[in-house]
Amino acid sequence: MTCKYSNTDWLDVLYNSVRRTQGSVTDAARFLTERRGKSIHPESLRAKLRSHDDSISVEMALMLTEWMDEKAGGSEYSRDWMQTMAVEQGLAVDVIPPAPAGGWPDEVAALQSKVMQIAALAGKIAGTTAESLIDGRIDQSEKDALADLFRDARTMLHRAERNLYRA
Repeated sequence: MTCKYSNTDWLDVLYNSVRRTQGSVTDAARFLTERRGKSIHPESLRAKLRSHDDSISVEMALMLTEWMDEKAGGSEYSRDWMQTMAVEQGLAVDVIPPAPAGGWPDEVAALQSKVMQIAALAGKIAGTTAESLIDGRIDQSEKDALADLFRDARTMLHRAERNLYRA
């Protein structure tokens, strides 16, 4: 049986991120074993990542984040679980990519570009929301799509604000 994992449950997000990373759960278990000095079998790790009953500790989740950061492309999604957990707790946490060293050659143009991107994202959010509400409810795939769009919009807003201060 295939399980569906959402991007609106922090443990699902962490599991999906670990599976997405080069080496997947097997390499993650090896890394945890080496870092903690305490053996964990890949299937034990998989069970912790799939269950709220025998869930993973925050310490282990942070180590997995470190492991993903070390892998090619892993830093792009290694903290997604933290963002999801924050939302579940009534907080907002956003990962803002660093600006180019020394800033943009033309911060005003960079700001203008980001404002246009924000407008495009707002349009996508409005369209996706309208489509999602046609039947009067929002299913998990619709929640997942909207959560990603909201996060992208917040990130772009933070980046635009940074350009504003540097302009």
